[in-house]
Amino acid sequence: MIIEFVVSILIVCASIFMVLAAIGVLTFPDLPTRMHATTKSAVLAICLIMVAVALYFFQTEITARVIAIIAFILITAPVAAHAIGRAAYFAGVPLWPGTAKDELKDYYSLEPKDKKSLEPNDNDSLELSDKKVLNVVIKNSPELGDKKQS
Repeated sequence: MIIEFVVSILIVCASIFMVLAAIGVLTFPDLPTRMHATTKSAVLAICLIMVAVALYFFQTEITARVIAIIAFILITAPVAAHAIGRAAYFAGVPLWPGTAKDELKDYYSLEPKDKKSLEPNDNDSLELSDKKVLNVVIKNSPELGDKKQS
């Protein structure tokens, strides 16, 4: 009786955290803040659900699996969110204009260091299809698009 009540409370709390994560995805202005909301809230909600499962079944095998699942989620969710956020930053996904500080801006340049290295020349041993792709990339680049390509 008491176990079922505690399990119910844990699942209701997990549901509230999941709803908060969904609201965060819909209302926050940019990718990093949205990912923060989903990662923190969803991880906490999953952990609460897993604790409820362990309490409800109260078996050694299930509790061991629950502990393994919680450890896996706690390790992989932040790493995945960091990798996605970093890839988005390097892909040029804009930050919210109200962002106070961009700490990566001082360490990484998103501009190519040598614009000449992006242009094909006659000495390159690229296949015909590779040259076509490179020409499309150069034509679509704002800095290099106005130059004539052979």
